[in-house]
Amino acid sequence: MNRFGRLITAMVTPFTADNAVDYAQAQRLVLALLNSGSDGLVVVGTTGESPTLSKTEEQRLFAEVKEVVGVRGTVIAGTGSNNTVEAIVATRAAEKTGVDACLLVVPYYNKPNQEGLYHHFKTIAESTSLPCLLYNVPSRTVVSLEADTVIRLSEVDNIVGIKEASGKMDEISHIIENTPADFTVLSGNDIDTLPMLQRGADGLISVASHLVGRQLKEMIDSFFLGDIKKAEGIDYHLTPLYDALFLQANPVPIKYALNELGFNVGKPRLPLHEPNEEIGQRIMDTVGKYEIDLPF
Repeated sequence: MNRFGRLITAMVTPFTADNAVDYAQAQRLVLALLNSGSDGLVVVGTTGESPTLSKTEEQRLFAEVKEVVGVRGTVIAGTGSNNTVEAIVATRAAEKTGVDACLLVVPYYNKPNQEGLYHHFKTIAESTSLPCLLYNVPSRTVVSLEADTVIRLSEVDNIVGIKEASGKMDEISHIIENTPADFTVLSGNDIDTLPMLQRGADGLISVASHLVGRQLKEMIDSFFLGDIKKAEGIDYHLTPLYDALFLQANPVPIKYALNELGFNVGKPRLPLHEPNEEIGQRIMDTVGKYEIDLPF
């Protein structure tokens, strides 16, 4: 078992009807996720709508999530930015809330080269004692963190792993083969999880685990117990759900599904918007075919 757990949920940020952060509902969601298979949580990542949360909201959310999680799981704070100084300030502030690690996304919009990326992450890591997870998601950031840059960064003491959402299996294999044995590689896409586990990855940071956490945990555990056929069967069964939850930009579909199922997490903040009736129906037609693990 890696230091973070095998199944981590990239948690949505619940909002009230007037679009304020609903901290009480966030704590209820935390407990529901822990009770349905999650070993830990990413707070204020992509799924948590990090671009539209204020720093004050983020820090309070980190603290309130950590308070309710306690020692039951890991809390990973999304503190990355396309501004290195801003990321340092956010990471140091998150450290004071007691979170277990930070997640540092590849800088977006600026389009840095690989040397810029190396120094960006190294500088942030050297500013904190928190374990740092890199986050490569080129579908959101345009720039991809290349495998050789990750390998260089793995030599920094507290850069301890990566959330890989590039889908580039050759690059991911190169990272796994050329980083220290305790460097954690986590799938950042539900649909990539089994192929990545087969290449030596350690687990998953998931969106679908909001709904099917126990089933995803069973898939991952089956793989590590050597029952590959069972893991493949679960993965095949869940694949249409993975697809439905990305019919529009994450977290629009997962928030819509949670609301429709009766676990109110509010609408996404603008510029994200709820799906239209047709897309909403497609999401729920698929969700309706699955047993929902989240306790309500």
